[in-house]
Amino acid sequence: MTRRGSARPTLFTAATARERPPAPLAERMRPRDLDEVLGQEHVTGHGTALRRAIESGFLPSMILWGPPGSGKTTVARLLAHGTNAEFGQLSAVTAGVADLRRAAEEARERWALEKRRTVLFVDEIHRFNRAQQDVVLPFVEDGTLVFIGATTENPSFTVVGPLLSRTRIVVLKPLQPAHIERLARQALVDEQRGLGARSLELDPEALRLLVDASGGDARVALNALELAAAATEGSRIDAATVRAAFDRPIPQYDRAGEQHYNLVSAFIKSLRDSDPDAALYWMARMIEGGEDPLFIVRRMVILAAEDVGLADPRALLLATATEQAVRFVGLPEGYLPMSECAIYLALAPKSNSAIHSYAAALRDARATPAAPVPLHLRNAVTDLMRELGYGAGYQYAHVEAEHVALQTHRPEGTEQNRYYEPGELGEEPDLARGWRRRRERAHRTSETRGMEEPP
Repeated sequence: MTRRGSARPTLFTAATARERPPAPLAERMRPRDLDEVLGQEHVTGHGTALRRAIESGFLPSMILWGPPGSGKTTVARLLAHGTNAEFGQLSAVTAGVADLRRAAEEARERWALEKRRTVLFVDEIHRFNRAQQDVVLPFVEDGTLVFIGATTENPSFTVVGPLLSRTRIVVLKPLQPAHIERLARQALVDEQRGLGARSLELDPEALRLLVDASGGDARVALNALELAAAATEGSRIDAATVRAAFDRPIPQYDRAGEQHYNLVSAFIKSLRDSDPDAALYWMARMIEGGEDPLFIVRRMVILAAEDVGLADPRALLLATATEQAVRFVGLPEGYLPMSECAIYLALAPKSNSAIHSYAAALRDARATPAAPVPLHLRNAVTDLMRELGYGAGYQYAHVEAEHVALQTHRPEGTEQNRYYEPGELGEEPDLARGWRRRRERAHRTSETRGMEEPP
């Protein structure tokens, strides 16, 4: 938008065809209307709430949340086009507060001169800090802008609450293999926008590789297809050429975002559920994505105590040894002790008695925060303490029967509460049975001694 008589370029000024270099295949093959959008029928399909709103001329502010290559930018453009609104785009990586305010000023001018709404699309909105996100609020609230943010991160973690409350969250799904295959076939036959002029064919194995390696990302798939086509001299694109075009797929992983938490959650639950194959898969995903290996090992140490516990006490020893081994050898060789530990934890019998026992004890501790320590358990380190009865009547376990001292060890009112319930798997039942036998023999010995004492 420019003022009358002014040639000042704006955010919304479109470049002419002569100013642009040839667009990549992924850009040329963008859907031209909502009916061409693949994999997002729950959002853009006929009869959906958003589609009906667009057809009536109404476009709400929204956050498009979805994985890379799922069509967030395309959907935003088509929504703006469907309501005859001007479309402007910023990237949160490079834009700042001044750019946002300039966009709002241009939107006001456009409405005053043309009575035309403005859609401001901000890609990677999660990159904006709180102050930058707050700048958008008044313009969304008073209708100056229709704001559409795009993010690959969970908005509840990365978008400020006031902006969330003024926008609708629209979740885009990852593209399925069938969608990627359809896009590739369309690109091969489309003579105007795609590669149809070359009459190329994809070998079945090449097509499978293209679909699998793209990871549901349409942009990745089309970029690789364009490179493979450029590297092909004949008319058939083979698997080797497609494999070379990818080099190797880049794992979708963000050490600071939701994917970080999702993958480690899947890893831990796989170990807990005794599935070594799944645990190894998720661990490999994290390592390949650049996760700190010691973070993964710390999670295994916690699981060894929380979920394996006394069913196999060696699990905690192995997990802590794995931490030392990874520090010593580093990556890539560090994956070996990590793999060994993950398999062991998955195969080990499970007991969560440690966490449940502590939780039960914690409830009593919080309910009796000022309960005094029984006098016989206190150390008498001064004459005054001894005079007050500190340590009086304390029974030293190693001189008692079975080395078990049958004396009160908790404050009054909590002595009868039971916290520890032994698990039924692995070594824990044997440990618990041995503990019970020792206490029973100690009780019998104590009762016998009582009977033998003179009145």
